[in-house]
Amino acid sequence: MSDKTIPRLGLGTYGRTGSEGVAALRKAIEIGYRHLDTAQSYDTEQPVGEAVRRSGVPRGDFFITTKVADTHLDKAQFMPSVRRSLDTIGVDQVDLLLIHWPSHRDAVPFEDYMTALVEAQRQGYARLIGVSNYPIALLEKARALIGKDALATNQVEIHPYLQSPKLVAHARKIGLWLTAYQPLAKGKIAGDPVLGRIAEKYGTTVAAVALAFLIGEGHIVIPASGSEANLRANFAALDVSLGEADMAEIRRLDRGYRRINPEKSPGWDD
Repeated sequence: MSDKTIPRLGLGTYGRTGSEGVAALRKAIEIGYRHLDTAQSYDTEQPVGEAVRRSGVPRGDFFITTKVADTHLDKAQFMPSVRRSLDTIGVDQVDLLLIHWPSHRDAVPFEDYMTALVEAQRQGYARLIGVSNYPIALLEKARALIGKDALATNQVEIHPYLQSPKLVAHARKIGLWLTAYQPLAKGKIAGDPVLGRIAEKYGTTVAAVALAFLIGEGHIVIPASGSEANLRANFAALDVSLGEADMAEIRRLDRGYRRINPEKSPGWDD
């Protein structure tokens, strides 16, 4: 993999806990998933590591992401939490380490955890670093602090009903990849008539169309599922190439529908 390459389709692992979680992850690997997205707060670091080891696929073929929880951002906890994540996954290094959420109301100074993120990379704990749930203002603050090209991605909620045009335009301008979590809006798009018609036209599923649209827009996608049928349907998005008229029609579905908006959220751009 080149320095900043993140596989365009990955697997969100939220909810894949215990032996059932490991089984679902192993099935995903069997289907072809190699980009696995976990986090300290998901309780899926151990299942991800176990599934990777039991798959028989070389570690170097995988792209593993984890995220530092907002409860571990202070100087005393940051680095120990990263080392614990590596031990839990069972790796010497993750491919990508993200700040999961910026510190709410600056309870931890921004500079402290952003410089700690860079230090984690410098120490070899992470090949690439990035952020999650960062609006434009915080992206610019981060770039001013740690360098314009330091971040590999910003992981945010994006799907056909929440396309975040301002953030997307800014990310394109600065050459930053966006990684779309909840790219299927937790199934809310399943019955959409526009997506349904396009899926029929291409002989595929609504999920594959939605994911192909996001990939076509230049995003990385990490849909989550424990169902083999859904895992296969999502993976099939890599074989779908939508025409410009279809892309334009899906762009019109944007309605600013945000599913993940806890009290600790920063000020969104849309």
